[in-house]
Amino acid sequence: MNYLRKEKRLKWLRALLLLLSGLVIGLLLVAGGVTVMHKTSDTAFCVSCHSMERPLAEYQGSVHFENHAGIRAGCADCHVPGEPVSYLLTKIAAVKDVYGEVTGSIDTEDKYNGHKLAMAESVWKTMKANDSATCRSCHRYDAMDILAQRPDARRAHPVAIDKNQTCIDCHRGVAHILPDMTSSNAAGASQLAALTAEVQPSDGTLYSIKTHSFVLQPGAINPAGTLFPSAPLIPLRREGSLTQARLEGWQQEGVTGVIYGAPGRRIIRAVLDESSQRQLKTLGSQTDSQTDTQWHHVALTAWFPSEVLIASQQKIWQYAADLMSTNCTGCHGLTALDHFTANQWIGVMKGMAPRTALNEEQLRILTLYAQNHASDMPAAQPSSQGRSHEK
Repeated sequence: MNYLRKEKRLKWLRALLLLLSGLVIGLLLVAGGVTVMHKTSDTAFCVSCHSMERPLAEYQGSVHFENHAGIRAGCADCHVPGEPVSYLLTKIAAVKDVYGEVTGSIDTEDKYNGHKLAMAESVWKTMKANDSATCRSCHRYDAMDILAQRPDARRAHPVAIDKNQTCIDCHRGVAHILPDMTSSNAAGASQLAALTAEVQPSDGTLYSIKTHSFVLQPGAINPAGTLFPSAPLIPLRREGSLTQARLEGWQQEGVTGVIYGAPGRRIIRAVLDESSQRQLKTLGSQTDSQTDTQWHHVALTAWFPSEVLIASQQKIWQYAADLMSTNCTGCHGLTALDHFTANQWIGVMKGMAPRTALNEEQLRILTLYAQNHASDMPAAQPSSQGRSHEK
């Protein structure tokens, strides 16, 4: 009987010992795992790889590395979400970075620049999807003293709050130099071009997606003028690859070579040669109260290439908004569109152009977008910047 009791006691002791051993091993594994996760999220670990030399140099030149408040955001603060599931998934996905280091996919400046856009767009997409979770761990709308912010931020943040925008919509170049956006810019233009095939005979108004010449009659060899992007046209009929349409706009007294989008505003819709100037019809006139100049409401019927016309001006504005978002955030957040008048935007865009990857056509579309949503345009509202980014 004593023997059986001893055996039973030994079994319980062995079971207890096994359980305790399992708990200790489990705790060691958890502690070890947490330590490994923590250490591999440390900035020193992140930048220890040779391929991180260039991102490190960009980061060290940013406000997140050095600022007047002495607050430094490390790599994990911006790239690793704190929520447990997202944290774990991010750490698992980081295996690709280890693979990239081993294979040397970005170990030279040329390789790094070649992959930079794809890497940046991947990060932007993630931050857009999680509502810029890592940004909001430090920056919260409800904790902001907006009146104490700089003028641009005071104007932009109320709009962002009202439109439920997320941080990455406006702040894409705060820690790293923006990549060359040439291919991204071109992709948006290609998407616009694809919409020209969807134009229907019942569409009431068409809009030009790019700068293109037009003629007064089908088969004419010499162009009669140049149509500018976003210009609205009232279609009349289609013949082959051309669409006959009516273009309306405004001309300043004595300046007959240009049609503008509004009196007193240099929003160009078309540039005319002498033959098209003679075909103009005057629909009415008014005096600009600010400049005391006479403006005439005019119309021109001409033939335009169908390959540059789509039925949605909003699609053009979305493309332009994306151009602004991806090309204008390297030095600052997005400037509210109603911060300048239509005429002021011309000089602003010319000043910004050399710092971007925008070509002449893209700059023209972006300028027209800003002008059409400027502070002195009838349709402009205080929240125009937010409205322009609705998708």
